[in-house]
Amino acid sequence: MTREGALLWSPPHDRIAQSNMTQFMRWVEEKTGLEFEGNYQTLHQWSVDQYEDFWECCWEFFGIISQGQYERVVNLKSFENTSWFEGSLVNYAEHILRGGSLEDVVIVHASELRKKQFVKRKELIRDVRVIATQLRAMGVKPRDRVVAYMPNIYETTVAFLATSAIGAVWSSAAPEFGKGTVVDRFSQIEPKVIFCTDGYRYEGKDYNREAEVKATINSLPTLEHVIWLSYLDPDGLSPVSGSYYWSDLIDEDDPGQDDFTFTRVSSIHPLWIVYSSGTTGLPKPIIHSHIGALLEAFVVLQLHFNLRPGRRMFFHTTSGWIVWNLLIGGLCTGASIVLYDGSPTFPRADMLWTLVDECGITLFGLSPTYIRKMVQKGVRPSVKHNLSQLDSVMMSGSPAAPDDFSWFYDHVKSDLWVASVSGGTEIAGGFVGPSPLLPVRAGEIQCRMLGKDVHAYNESGDSVIGQVGELVCVKPIPSMPVSIWGDSNGDRYKKSYLEFFSGVWRHGDFLKISEQGGCYIKGRSDSSINRYGVRFGTSDIYRVLDKIEEVEDSLVVCYESEGAKLHMPLFVKLKENSKLDVTLCERIRFELREECSPRHVPDEIVRVDKIPYTLTGKKMEVPVRNIMKGFTMAEVVDLESLKEKGSLDEYLTYARSK
Repeated sequence: MTREGALLWSPPHDRIAQSNMTQFMRWVEEKTGLEFEGNYQTLHQWSVDQYEDFWECCWEFFGIISQGQYERVVNLKSFENTSWFEGSLVNYAEHILRGGSLEDVVIVHASELRKKQFVKRKELIRDVRVIATQLRAMGVKPRDRVVAYMPNIYETTVAFLATSAIGAVWSSAAPEFGKGTVVDRFSQIEPKVIFCTDGYRYEGKDYNREAEVKATINSLPTLEHVIWLSYLDPDGLSPVSGSYYWSDLIDEDDPGQDDFTFTRVSSIHPLWIVYSSGTTGLPKPIIHSHIGALLEAFVVLQLHFNLRPGRRMFFHTTSGWIVWNLLIGGLCTGASIVLYDGSPTFPRADMLWTLVDECGITLFGLSPTYIRKMVQKGVRPSVKHNLSQLDSVMMSGSPAAPDDFSWFYDHVKSDLWVASVSGGTEIAGGFVGPSPLLPVRAGEIQCRMLGKDVHAYNESGDSVIGQVGELVCVKPIPSMPVSIWGDSNGDRYKKSYLEFFSGVWRHGDFLKISEQGGCYIKGRSDSSINRYGVRFGTSDIYRVLDKIEEVEDSLVVCYESEGAKLHMPLFVKLKENSKLDVTLCERIRFELREECSPRHVPDEIVRVDKIPYTLTGKKMEVPVRNIMKGFTMAEVVDLESLKEKGSLDEYLTYARSK
């Protein structure tokens, strides 16, 4: 096992000097007369101490296009009622499509269904203008909602940019989502237009979704227009009469630059609506603004991820995850992006590494879960792949263990920037993440990100260093939600984020900050374990279980059983031909005791066939814990949010047996 915090890599001096972060630092020094001496932590401290100055510098440095002069940088009425750059009018899509050569390739699209497409900037601009013009002709106005039930393909990107170009509000769901899940999301926001398709292909199998599409449309009475894309069957017909066909719309004439106008909107105008995971109750429809999403994309992707013209970013994601939104945002930096619709391990376990080579990917975004699949399948990318252009890896989606970091240096490249980022749907970006100025240490997220006044709070609300606490952000940032749809008085917003520590954003993650400023995410705090006075995150346990060869996946909860006695079962899914015998149970207990503490040792180890996940890839620890406490299935989870139907059934059976 790799020791947490072990130094794995340091950036060369020339790489630091050429980074966007260094350029930004020098620009701020020239503008303000400050001196940071190349120190990231000093730059970060200024960005949160003088956060109005910082965000104003970002506005100028990134060259935000605005109609009208803003009256002030921030109007802080309350944490949940903050507006930025009031008086300015901006448009998100205008920034995504601006600049660069019209001949530059900006999007590479790959899928299990199609040959690779290399899309030039002039083609993307043309297609966005055409679809935006068609939406206007349908009567779509600013603030109207336009939704998509589409995979991660080029057409979905065009539809999103066209929607934002005219000031309408975007929302999307991936086609693997069930009808109930989609309706739960879209019915709350009353859409006017839907983009949809006949299905998708995954692991070589076609999934026809026409029935789900038709049922979804019939459940959304506010819809006026359906735009149909035949993806599985290029010659297929829409199951909904009166549909517009994408192929017809995209063949319309381009209005041209002179006759097309982007709709510039106010600082609180909605750009998109995204959703919480929906493990219980209806998912929260979270609204972000154009300027908030833009500034977050610039800071995260241009400064922290070091994206710029000539670089190419890929994240393996679906169109229903906030990472998709951030991936599209990469275009604002002048970099190009890669879209992929398909399985990461089909037809070969190293499929994505082939994609890295064939598409010239320089920054590869993936989840720690994917890395562990690579370990299980014995994939060693450096043996079979060139990977000459790849220089950066970004992990997201769950806490990355020290061995996740070291695997890249052992099996990919020795000279590689391996980093991790943690944030969320709620801010369309990151709180803690990478910095091109800092070394890579095993298991460590390099820094708190610029403009984010992040702390670890103990239960008394004190900021602590070197201890695990709640991740909080004590000052607002532009990409925090404008509001939650339908939450007219802000009560749901406050209850969700601002009540735990009064007036301070509590994100729901466990965080430890080192003396040097490095960060360690220790799992979700709402699924945390408090065992006999010792509080810890579930990721500590999963890190150990991931190293036990027979264990494929695991889930742990702790709850009060009868008589107020704490009970902590560990549920394990084993690999094929493995047995949960006395020897394996004892080895699991020994490793947890040695690597963590006696309090990390479960009271019981239970074999299960399935580990439940949400559609967005989160382990369903809280619903399982509540099932153990006697709640019914309907009380603890929206069944449509399950990635795999029936994956909670055996937990309910277990709970009833106790």
